[in-house]
Amino acid sequence: MSGFVAFGGARPTPRHETPLLPPASPWSPLRRKVFLAIWIAALASNIGTWMQNVGAAWLMTSLSPSPLMVSLIQTAGSLPIFLLALPAGALADIFDRRRLLIVSQAWMLLAAGALGLMTLEGVTSASSLLILSFMLGIGSALNAPAWQSIIPELVPHEELAPAVTLNSINYNLSRAAGPAIGGLVVSWFGAGANFLINAASFLGVIIVLYGWKRDAQTGVLPGERVMGAIRTGMRYVRYAPVLRAVLIRTAAFTIGASAMWAVLPLIARWRLGLGAAGFGLLLGWFGSGAVLGGALLARIQRRLSFDSIVHLSTAIFILITIGLAMTRDPIVAYTLLAIGGAAWTSAFSILNVAAQLSVPRWVQGRALAVYQIVLQGGVAGGSLVWGFVGEKYGLPIALFAGAGALLLEFAVFKYRISSAATLDLETVEYSPAPQTAVQIQPDGGPVLVMVEYKIDPARAEEFVGAMRELRRIRLRDGAVYWGLFFDAAEPDKYLEHFVTETWVEHLRQHERMVQSDVVFASTARSFHIGEHPPAVKHLVSGQSVLRHEVKFGPPPEDSSARSRVPLSQK
Repeated sequence: MSGFVAFGGARPTPRHETPLLPPASPWSPLRRKVFLAIWIAALASNIGTWMQNVGAAWLMTSLSPSPLMVSLIQTAGSLPIFLLALPAGALADIFDRRRLLIVSQAWMLLAAGALGLMTLEGVTSASSLLILSFMLGIGSALNAPAWQSIIPELVPHEELAPAVTLNSINYNLSRAAGPAIGGLVVSWFGAGANFLINAASFLGVIIVLYGWKRDAQTGVLPGERVMGAIRTGMRYVRYAPVLRAVLIRTAAFTIGASAMWAVLPLIARWRLGLGAAGFGLLLGWFGSGAVLGGALLARIQRRLSFDSIVHLSTAIFILITIGLAMTRDPIVAYTLLAIGGAAWTSAFSILNVAAQLSVPRWVQGRALAVYQIVLQGGVAGGSLVWGFVGEKYGLPIALFAGAGALLLEFAVFKYRISSAATLDLETVEYSPAPQTAVQIQPDGGPVLVMVEYKIDPARAEEFVGAMRELRRIRLRDGAVYWGLFFDAAEPDKYLEHFVTETWVEHLRQHERMVQSDVVFASTARSFHIGEHPPAVKHLVSGQSVLRHEVKFGPPPEDSSARSRVPLSQK
């Protein structure tokens, strides 16, 4: 009987052969019509978003001069992503990402439009501004995982890194133009006009997404349910060391760096003596530096590793934050913000690329949602903390404290992210689906899988060490329990067993193994000295019989009982 560990088929890829990212032109993704159309629409929408941010932050300084209330604008926009990104990531993996994006864009259009009309009528209060900013954040939470997950659908793998960098450049072009335009609009027409322009910008994205004829993909298994998909995503993150390293490094940078964003509106107004237009220009300089940093990033990557770029960006941002706390000169502040923008976009472009490269497509929405949770949770929580520090001890102290917190990035240096570029995450059919003598319903289970190895006792320690990586792969791809035992009477016999919640979840394990896993699976298999491959058994819970999840009788020709169904969600 063949099963999950009926090793063979796919050729192992040694680590020294694992391909690095192939070279690609930084601008090559723009030659693809759909990517270009979405990129242009996103640029217009991002400009509107930055106009919204300027209008909301400046309006709050008029409604309430409290540093805590001003910092809550950042928290209100980021907190929904922290709370909802994981369910949104599950939705992005389960349902049609294009439709999900259209719904989220329409939600944000309505929220921004309502805030604009209320502000023009003069009825916006500090609390209503926070509530509607929170509503916009809900739309962003639904939008972010699906938006990042469609990038691999728009470009081939070798253009993924340039596409992510172009998205970063897009964001920072809007960061350069949006605040400056937003500051002028606030000066001339008031914050309400900014909010309405932002609402209109979402309409352009909706039109482009509606015209995108996304290829429907097919699969052989039923679609996942939302709660089960969330648990699977969290389990994947727990047992994916490279992704965990990206998350730790992101948190370490974001918590300290958020100090600048928390108090910048008040720094501009009270320490630098700038008006709304000057505040917009200040953000514009940050965006200009970010664009320059994004443009130079490809050259920097040829000389420095992912880890070195993040460390260098952190050191620069520490100096920028300290300098901003000490200056009252707008010209010096503009210069500092421009340099800080370059450091900011370099760090987050690398972290984003590393996150994209460290997860396979089947779990991409959920994994990137966790990345967004860490990122936006750092911004939301950091902004709240630094706003409180600024109110109690003064704005410079908040910035100094944020600069000190950035040192955490150097404290977690052991979590390396450079290996993300060496992973080969193409799925492989490493073993065939199990053949059964009965018909098992997809929800039948739990399922116990047992694999028996015959091992030379003299190499037992090596074998157990090799199985640790296989344990991580089993648990990452769907198992809820894993164990390894040897027979005390026959010490050359080892029994690996693991449990999945349902039969379909075990079948998914066969579809989730990626090329980089083959090395570890083949290493473990190489210790087996039996004449035949390791014996595999699949045991289904007896309760499945009582629940009528198992049908006895002749199995269908395809004994895995899997019919091809459309997976419009993927």
